[in-house]
Amino acid sequence: MAHFYNLRKHSRYRERLLNYTKTRPTAVSIGERRKPQPQGQPGFLRVDTVHQGDQPDAKGVYHINAVDEVTQWQVVGSTPRISEAYLKPLLAAMLLQFPFQIKGFHSDNGSEFINKTVAGMLDKMLIEQTKSRPRQSGDNGLVETKNGAIVRKHIGYGYIDAKHADDLNDFYCQYLNPYLNYHRPCAQAEVKIDEKGRKRVSYKRYQTPLETLSLLDKPAQYLRAGRSMKALKRVAAAISDTDAAHRMQQAKAKLFDRLRLTA
Repeated sequence: MAHFYNLRKHSRYRERLLNYTKTRPTAVSIGERRKPQPQGQPGFLRVDTVHQGDQPDAKGVYHINAVDEVTQWQVVGSTPRISEAYLKPLLAAMLLQFPFQIKGFHSDNGSEFINKTVAGMLDKMLIEQTKSRPRQSGDNGLVETKNGAIVRKHIGYGYIDAKHADDLNDFYCQYLNPYLNYHRPCAQAEVKIDEKGRKRVSYKRYQTPLETLSLLDKPAQYLRAGRSMKALKRVAAAISDTDAAHRMQQAKAKLFDRLRLTA
């Protein structure tokens, strides 16, 4: 018997006599696995979660980042937990910050978005829910680049306690989100098909999300009820781009001072 135990340790024995069964994935019927096709219309969001680290005895805050694919209109929110009870009211408040009607909601396959609570909320608002496909990293690439260029650039990588979620939310709503959408230019992709049928993408046009929205064909048709392009442009003209950036940076400095004092 001892010799049999020795034989079982050899790879040759395992190759011939042992059978392995692959783990069968559990199918989730919420959301369709496909890349959204906005067809040049605003309202198709890419959504992702950014975690602000953990401590041995405490969880860090979570950022929810939502970006419109066509205009790059961006709304960032913050929550102490990504459970359904915390996430549903935050997502509802974030969706209302977009000036246009939301038609699509695309995320990865994380359980914070792929659940019955979020699906029911989106269904009630007539918003189509889709999720990324396996081995297709570009499906949610836009919001992932914004995670680094916006969230990590301004908030960093260090641990922030979950109790500061409300303070971060106030900063996002009052300063960061208005600055991003009314005053910060974004590189807009221009897609051309060459003579061989290959798609060529260039980034030579820089403009704010509001400017991109205003250049669409009849942009007023996409706005929510009670919103107008004149009102949005008045918000942008109320302060210069430079002053908006200074105001946002000053508010961010005060925010981090409070975080350090209460750490």
